[in-house]
Amino acid sequence: MERYLDDFTVGDQFPAPSFTLSEGQILDYALTYDPQPIHIDALHAAEGPYGGIIASGFQTLSLSFRMMIQTRVFETVSLGGPGLDELRFLAPVRPGDTIQTMAEIIEVTPSRSKPDRGVLKILCSGYNQHKDKVISYIVIMMGKRKPA
Repeated sequence: MERYLDDFTVGDQFPAPSFTLSEGQILDYALTYDPQPIHIDALHAAEGPYGGIIASGFQTLSLSFRMMIQTRVFETVSLGGPGLDELRFLAPVRPGDTIQTMAEIIEVTPSRSKPDRGVLKILCSGYNQHKDKVISYIVIMMGKRKPA
């Protein structure tokens, strides 16, 4: 279904497909992008505050965002975006955790200077299989309005 900026209402919610992270996926990502001992060294991580290997928050963010985009809810409206606000890594993501992201529209603002577009603000919250919130962030998305 095609959705334009005008088709979104504050409070609309869209669940994204879940994803499960294996230890191998966590290690592969961390070795390439975030090689901190808590992500790549099982012995060091076991002695640390999390009691074992945890996923990089950036890996969780990337996968959560990907799953939100794969809902295709934002396929028509999206013109990209200038950034994210209020990114928080709230709880560790461990090997075997399954994360479900919920996207909620928190702001819809038509542009005053460019009538063909506007801004969507989307609160994304990721929860593990125990319903613990592990990540939260606000996507700022430039969006197309319905053609005249």
